Amino acid sequence: MGEPITDLNDEPAEAASSKGNLKRKVILVAVAIVSLVAAWFIGGAVFPRWWAQRLGDLINGRLFFGTVVGLGLGFVFTVLPIFVIAAGWRWRKGLNRAVLFFVVAAMLALPNLATLGIVIGSGSAAHAGERTLDVEGPGLRGGTLVGAVLGAIVAIGLISLNGSRRRNKRKAAELKAQLDSQ
Repeated sequence: MGEPITDLNDEPAEAASSKGNLKRKVILVAVAIVSLVAAWFIGGAVFPRWWAQRLGDLINGRLFFGTVVGLGLGFVFTVLPIFVIAAGWRWRKGLNRAVLFFVVAAMLALPNLATLGIVIGSGSAAHAGERTLDVEGPGLRGGTLVGAVLGAIVAIGLISLNGSRRRNKRKAAELKAQLDSQ
C-alpha cells in the first residue's frame, strides 16, 4: 500500500504536542494568577480581623502583657526570616533554591507582616483589627515594632560576626600556609 496521503498543511506531531503543552501551561498560569488574586482579596478582607482577634484573646486588654507579646513576636519573627535569607544567600545554588528560601522566610515573617498589614492597611478589616488591638491588645503594635528593630539589629550583627569569623579563619589558614612554605 504506500504512504498515507497527508495534507501539506498538516503539522508534525511534535509541533502539535508542544503547542498543546504551551496551551496547557498558559491555562495553568492564568488559573494560578486568578487564584492568587482571589486569595489576596479574601485574605485582605478576613485575615487582619482574624489575626487581631486571636491576639486580642491572648492579651485580653493587659498593657504589659501586650507589650511583651509584641516584643517577642517582633523579635522572633524578624530574626528567623533574616537567618533563613542569609542561609539562602550562603548556600545559593539556583533559582529554585533561592525561591524556596524566600518563601520560607516570607512564611516565617507572616506574624509581623499581618500586624504591619493591620497598622498600615486601609481596608475595613485592617480598621477593625486596629480597633480590636486598641481595646483587647494594647501595647502590641509598639512592642512589635521595637522587637522587630531589635531583632533586625541582632540578626544582622550575628550574621556579620559569623562572616568575619569565617574570613579570619580563612586568612589565618593562608598565613599559616605561607609560613609553612618558608
